[in-house]
Amino acid sequence: MRSTLGIDIAAPADLVFRLVRDVERWPALLPHYVAARRIAPADAAGRLLVRFVARRPILPVLGLGVPVVWRSLTWSEPAGRRLRFVHRGGATGGMDVTWRIDDAGAGRCRVEIEHEFRPRMPGWSRLIDRLFTRPIASRTLATFRAIAETMADSRDVDESVPAPTTYPSP
Repeated sequence: MRSTLGIDIAAPADLVFRLVRDVERWPALLPHYVAARRIAPADAAGRLLVRFVARRPILPVLGLGVPVVWRSLTWSEPAGRRLRFVHRGGATGGMDVTWRIDDAGAGRCRVEIEHEFRPRMPGWSRLIDRLFTRPIASRTLATFRAIAETMADSRDVDESVPAPTTYPSP
């Protein structure tokens, strides 16, 4: 099963890419991410194995959510402004995720997240997509849009706003 989520952002594509590529910093930026911890040193290609923990809201008004845990081999592809994740083990083992950040002109960009998932159990991919992948990825996109647009507005006034830290890419 393949599913794609997308969002338009009123910020330059390069700024958005620099912001999202630092996955270890996501818990500091995204309120629904609890942890993003490197499990092992980067491999020879610069890829990281990261354990992620996010909350899937159940009753957002009360702040209640279900913890969702997964491991991903992750890397960035700066030339094409791509961020890649290949899930390792667990309920989403084998899921291949690609973030595409494309320039839309006039200081805007389009961000799309494509999830490719072919589990052994039929129907499992639709359940995972509807109950976990879409809610978490949609919230991630919306939050990054808010941060990037605020940063873009700030840079209009002050070009000294620092870029986020980065990690090696393959």
